[in-house]
Amino acid sequence: MSTSVDTPAPKNSADTDSTNDDAALQPRVAGPLRRGVGAKRAALGAVVPLVLLLLWWLSTSVLGIFSPVQLPSPGSVVEAGIDLAQRGELWTHVGISVQRVLLGFAIGAVLGLTFGSLVGLSKWADALLTPTIGAFRAVPSLAWVPLLILWMKIGEDSKVTLIAIGAFFPIFTTVYMALRHVDKNLVEAGRAFGLSGLKLLTTIQLPAVVPSVFSGLRLALAQAWLFLVAAELIASSMGLGFLLTDSQNNGRTDRLLLAIILLAVIGKITDAILGVVERKAVNRWA
Repeated sequence: MSTSVDTPAPKNSADTDSTNDDAALQPRVAGPLRRGVGAKRAALGAVVPLVLLLLWWLSTSVLGIFSPVQLPSPGSVVEAGIDLAQRGELWTHVGISVQRVLLGFAIGAVLGLTFGSLVGLSKWADALLTPTIGAFRAVPSLAWVPLLILWMKIGEDSKVTLIAIGAFFPIFTTVYMALRHVDKNLVEAGRAFGLSGLKLLTTIQLPAVVPSVFSGLRLALAQAWLFLVAAELIASSMGLGFLLTDSQNNGRTDRLLLAIILLAVIGKITDAILGVVERKAVNRWA
């Protein structure tokens, strides 16, 4: 009696080569596809600003609905920007405002991340600090101005401190709430591997809340730009907030609109940069 053993048929080398080629082709195809989607998204996002710009131009330069004092034409705003740039004032205003926002944002983000982690991980710190921080969060930004002038005079310290206060609360709140809702099974698994304290925080808990942390950072950055104008009311002679209020006092609506547009554009650019960092961080750690 003979037994036959089925042996697997040899793989066709052409099929193997085809599979390898497909696998190698996927990353090359995915890159252009992602870029194509990004380009379409950017084009779609530009529709509303372009429509608003067209309506602005029609209402001022063509239909004359608004007077130049009420709403200058886009051309007048561009001319005001060119004039300030030729005098060397425009980039000074932009540079000092960006510097203040970045410094204040960095300080506020570090403090917010620290205190948010502390309160989110410790029941004692939660009971001790949360009511006080919640009360300070309800204080309007302008209410801090007289106190900061009294304590820090009218230099850069008072301005950066006010921006840091604005940036602190969004990141504190999001980190605190995210850490309170980290999966307990994940934490217990980390402890089972001998992780505790700071090592547990940096290895398990913070990576688990990376998306929430970056949501807080983006809110904090937006809040920093909002607090900038209040900060530059503190006897400032430079910055976009100063340009805004000085233009209002002098009746220069063209410069006033220029300051608003610059705040919007630079704020969006900084948010987009942080968004790129967020995507890389989420892909790596989340």
